[in-house]
Amino acid sequence: MKKAHGILLATILMSTAAFAQIKPIPLYPNGIPNSKATPATYVEKNDKDWVTMVSVPTITPYLPAHGYSSGTAVIIFPGGSYLGLSMDNEGASIAKAFNKIGVAAFVVKYRLPSDDIMVDKTIGPLQDAQQAMIMIRGKAGTYGVKPDQIGIIGFSAGGHLASTLGTHFDKVLVPNPDNISVRPDFMLLLYPVITMGSRTNAGSRENLMGTNPPQTLIDEYSNEKQVDANTPPTFLVQAADDKVVPIQNSLMFFDALLTFKVKAEMHIFQAGGHGFGLDNSTTKDKWIDWAKNWLEQNKFL
Repeated sequence: MKKAHGILLATILMSTAAFAQIKPIPLYPNGIPNSKATPATYVEKNDKDWVTMVSVPTITPYLPAHGYSSGTAVIIFPGGSYLGLSMDNEGASIAKAFNKIGVAAFVVKYRLPSDDIMVDKTIGPLQDAQQAMIMIRGKAGTYGVKPDQIGIIGFSAGGHLASTLGTHFDKVLVPNPDNISVRPDFMLLLYPVITMGSRTNAGSRENLMGTNPPQTLIDEYSNEKQVDANTPPTFLVQAADDKVVPIQNSLMFFDALLTFKVKAEMHIFQAGGHGFGLDNSTTKDKWIDWAKNWLEQNKFL
């Protein structure tokens, strides 16, 4: 009887700990930069997997089981054309999969570009991405991760945000009194929007930059043009039949990485379309297995 009681107590404690660790944390405890007063009509909406109208960004930790952590962490940016966020398919489910391979995961609910809540909507998502990196790297010990093993993963427009963080880390757009590096140690990009040129996803570009952005802004956020020798090692996955984000986005970024001799690996599924998240239903192959092998090969696991 005592043994059964002990098992029950342990189960309750584990459940409580699991619940506690996935509580969202405000990204900015001391005020959100580049923000306007939020209009009364701008209210966050959460419809199952789909979140819109984000004005208060958060980050949600998902930690591996005790004793199973590798010390590696990944910060997750869900996609949604910079219009909404796929918080389960490209957020929580991804975090749980990384936990199974010993990687701590942090899902970012970032602000979506909006003139209603931002002074400059083109930098808002990047500010949140940089702040997420500052927060996790600055508190690495708290989460049991190593500050030099913190990477990022992004999906679709979240892949654009991730690749922007991975190519625009020299200029920090948020308060950073401790001068913490916002450069990711590695990047994983899934069916990412990369370019803002002719091969872009038109909705993502318009939502981020408006209907007629200047060429200078298009070039700045065409991340295939921003790669250099200091760009983090990168792992890319996309389906050849993606009709939402042309496959050329991944190809251009991979080519730029090769040009600058940045470590890179790319996998192209024959089929799978866009937005498949963790599992491409057209194949038995699992990109998370490839990603694990790649992380091990590069000594991140």
